[in-house]
Amino acid sequence: MSGLVGAEGGAMSEFNRAEWAVRRSRPEDLPPVLELLEGAGLPVAGVEEWFEHFVVAEAGGRIVGVAGLEVYGTDGLLRSVAVASEWRGRGLGRALTEAVLEAAAREGVSAVYLLTETAESFFRGYAFRRIAREEASEAVKASVEFREVCPASSAVMVRSLAAAS
Repeated sequence: MSGLVGAEGGAMSEFNRAEWAVRRSRPEDLPPVLELLEGAGLPVAGVEEWFEHFVVAEAGGRIVGVAGLEVYGTDGLLRSVAVASEWRGRGLGRALTEAVLEAAAREGVSAVYLLTETAESFFRGYAFRRIAREEASEAVKASVEFREVCPASSAVMVRSLAAAS
């Protein structure tokens, strides 16, 4: 995902804070990201496959937040948005979500989907709306996260990026 959040190692200025910064994931970030996701009770299936499309929040050399994107043609699946408990309430979730949505738009994604059991109200703040599970695109429905990982009780949400441009 070229140009995800600025140059290698750097983040776009609006995602930099004195104590943390959002940047593209690097291969060496995978183990702490998996640990963070498991600690948050989020699925890790497919993370390694899509890891080049992830962003992380880093503070003091430690990964304290993560968000990822799976790309299926013009459809995307926002996944794995997590912030370490001691870092919540500082805007990291917002910055991670915005970084992934901006990257999705640059990648030509026109609709971003997500599945959530606990964060529906958070994502409504980013213009996601709940839809019936069967309304998701066929490409997204074929994803491992949709087919096998997230329970049928998960809310399915979508946001159009075409209208936001």
